[in-house]
Amino acid sequence: MFKVNCLNPIAACGTNNFGENYTLTDNVNEADAILVRSAAMHEMTLAPNTIAVARAGAGVNNIPLDRFAEEGVVVFNTPGANANGVKELVIAAMLYGSRDILGAAQWCQDNKEDANIAKTAEKAKKAFAGKEVKGKKLGVIGLGAIGAMIANTAISLGMEVYGYDPYVSVEAAWKISRDVKHITNVNDIYTDCDIITIHVPLLDSTKGMVNAEAIAKMKDGVMFLNFARDILVDEEAMVKAVEEGHVAKYITDFANPTVVGKKNIIVTPHIGASTEESEDNCAIMAVKELRDFIENGNVINSVNYPRVDAGIPQYESRITVCHKNIPNMLTQFTGAFSKLGINVPEIVSKSRGDYAYTIIDVDAKATSEMTDVIANIEGVLRVRIVK
Repeated sequence: MFKVNCLNPIAACGTNNFGENYTLTDNVNEADAILVRSAAMHEMTLAPNTIAVARAGAGVNNIPLDRFAEEGVVVFNTPGANANGVKELVIAAMLYGSRDILGAAQWCQDNKEDANIAKTAEKAKKAFAGKEVKGKKLGVIGLGAIGAMIANTAISLGMEVYGYDPYVSVEAAWKISRDVKHITNVNDIYTDCDIITIHVPLLDSTKGMVNAEAIAKMKDGVMFLNFARDILVDEEAMVKAVEEGHVAKYITDFANPTVVGKKNIIVTPHIGASTEESEDNCAIMAVKELRDFIENGNVINSVNYPRVDAGIPQYESRITVCHKNIPNMLTQFTGAFSKLGINVPEIVSKSRGDYAYTIIDVDAKATSEMTDVIANIEGVLRVRIVK
């Protein structure tokens, strides 16, 4: 029986998929796996038996990835599960930013006591005249699951779309409309586009990438949307650019004192993925990833270990190893089994940065003697019998 702890409420449509060999526990110290959304885990000490953490969402800045990798704990996320929810809000933001829909709605609210509001509105509406998005140039920085969907939808709205992503995956590339113009220099996005939206992960290399220098390159009257992470943008520089009129509007999904209450800055409270459908999709995907890892040893959508998929075990036993990405590890693994007189018909191993993950199928019943031999090899972080 595997025990799973939910640090945050997780949609039942996900947790109901665990099956009879699983049970939910309120005690995180007895959990084999953990499901989490926004709970901060940096100060947490995991129990020795905890082998995996699944984040029901894409962002993982609330999880200490390197420390957990060092402990042999595989961390998963659910990329793309909430993409449609974010896409719809970004498209809405482009529209209400271009048409001042929020200002117009607020005017009606402020004048609700006016008995002649219909007549008054005819005079007032000129103050809320906006622009159409059709024919405008949209720059999409980051063409992952969300960025690709936004680019495709913008094409259908009649926009001229430019996409920048030097690391776009083959899978993502297949999903992008051929009408999206691929840009190899992000500066071309800054200088040419009327509207810019950013959808890149938060990394050391992307933190603050939209700085004062980048903002200065943007064309006058640009509208900039940030529904990815607030600290991708130097918001003090952005506020200054808005105040000076260089940036017409800044729309962000991250409320903080720097941007809230500022003229021509529209802020929402991180609601991009706050839809019933997104939460359900994330929960279902996270549970699926955990089950595949626990039952088959496969690692899909991990953020601290490589993707390794050996399918359903076809041999007598399967053993998995979390280890350092250092030379001669596979030779030592196969050598250890050879000394025990055990045949290894299949072995799959991949590395990612400082860490690697190996799936070993053997023709004999897995025992603690086997795992102990592997665990004693220098650089091995965790050994597990899957079958």
